[in-house]
Amino acid sequence: MGILDKFEKGVERAVNSAFAKVSRGDLKPVEIASALRREVDDRAAVVGRDRTVVPNEFTVELSTPDLAKVDAWGSDALADELAANVTEHATQQRYAFVGPVTVTFLENDELEVGRFQVRSATVRGAVAPATSVAASARHPMVDIDGQRYLLTGPVTVIGRGSDADIIVDDPGVSRRHLEIRVTTDGVIASDLGSTNGLYVEGHQVPAATLVDGNTLTIGRTQILFWSGSEDEDD
Repeated sequence: MGILDKFEKGVERAVNSAFAKVSRGDLKPVEIASALRREVDDRAAVVGRDRTVVPNEFTVELSTPDLAKVDAWGSDALADELAANVTEHATQQRYAFVGPVTVTFLENDELEVGRFQVRSATVRGAVAPATSVAASARHPMVDIDGQRYLLTGPVTVIGRGSDADIIVDDPGVSRRHLEIRVTTDGVIASDLGSTNGLYVEGHQVPAATLVDGNTLTIGRTQILFWSGSEDEDD
């Protein structure tokens, strides 16, 4: 590949990371997924030893007809699938998030059919998908049904309701069942007045200071907790 070819490829990548035109004006989910992965790569920022933070909130602007097409596909399901695709890519590249990964579709009536624009932001939240990042004293980690989350905020609420930071699909879990609070004196799990209570290592408790390796139970759901060891964080 010659210098000019390399230059042209570099320019194309820089433009496409923010503004993409799909082939023959036919919008496809795979084109959006590719643009989101490029956006993640382009905005990756090294913030510490073995720690590269990438955006976690994405907005995809679409023309009016293309937004209608996305709605017909099922915008919520597609957004979840794209977020999962971004998370998988981040895991492969050993990137880190500081908040939950979300994808939102917006209408932009100035865009032509087949064109879309991607905007992204790095926004801290209560939890983040655990990619390559290990648990630490500052950001402990929980595993719920095989899904791992870093606790990136001081307070995390787990429950069945849509306003919980981690939503658990379990009829035995209350809407706001459990709070995990990260403090300078330790990580404290507290029952939020749930119907079925909180169990830590098999014992029902109103609250408990957690240690590395603890097992919590709410309803029929088990939560594994890790605090890891103190390491360099953002």
